[in-house]
Amino acid sequence: MSDYKRIRYEVRDRVAEVTMIREPVNAIDMLLAEEVVDAYTRVRHDPDVRAVILTSDCKAAFSAGMDLKMICGKTGVDLRNFLEVLYFGMHDAQYRLAKPSIAAVTGPARAAGVTLAVSCDMIVAADDIDLSYPEIDVGVIPAMHYVHLPRQIGRHKAFELLFSGKPISAKEAHERGLLNYAVPRDQVLAKARELGQEMAKKSPTIMRIGRDSFMRANDNEYRRTIEYVVDTICHIIDTEDAQEGLNAFVEKRKPDWS
Repeated sequence: MSDYKRIRYEVRDRVAEVTMIREPVNAIDMLLAEEVVDAYTRVRHDPDVRAVILTSDCKAAFSAGMDLKMICGKTGVDLRNFLEVLYFGMHDAQYRLAKPSIAAVTGPARAAGVTLAVSCDMIVAADDIDLSYPEIDVGVIPAMHYVHLPRQIGRHKAFELLFSGKPISAKEAHERGLLNYAVPRDQVLAKARELGQEMAKKSPTIMRIGRDSFMRANDNEYRRTIEYVVDTICHIIDTEDAQEGLNAFVEKRKPDWS
């Protein structure tokens, strides 16, 4: 896949830049997920690329998360087909990337948009944005973040964010170790490029061996645990409340929980 429709792929000084371009907010559909995974695979197999940056060209958001219209009225099996790309495919691509990945978060990130960012090795975010997991408000769950977030910021704060849907500011996320850097918005991409260039100067052989070792040492059943929570969200999507929440969001009304 090289004739991309949802992303732009460029290489600058040995660093690939994968820029999401699905206006207005990079709502993640199957094609966007597939193209990001394909870009990571392309990076892995290109000996002239030493690092990769994932960013957004949409002014309104880094990514607002999954395109909910895509799963309204659909079954758990339909959702699983999508999550096999967004969760399993993307994490496998990252796991085997052999090169550093950097998320340059230039706008707010929501739900699966946060998933795209935290799957990377490092995160640079604008200091005036926030991150949130609003799935609970539409009758679904931020499955992957049940695994990721408690490990990053602690169980109790993670529970609050995941089950309230409230956002966390970039500044607090940085203080809690969720982000590497929180910088002025107009400096995000420059900082990510600086990190990319720093990584590109290292021995590609040692980087590959070292990163592979780092990924194995820190996996700790991570990907297998994600498989468990995917089963949960696929069961949830078949409930009446999940379908009511999704329909209410699309119809821009309050849900009537059963």
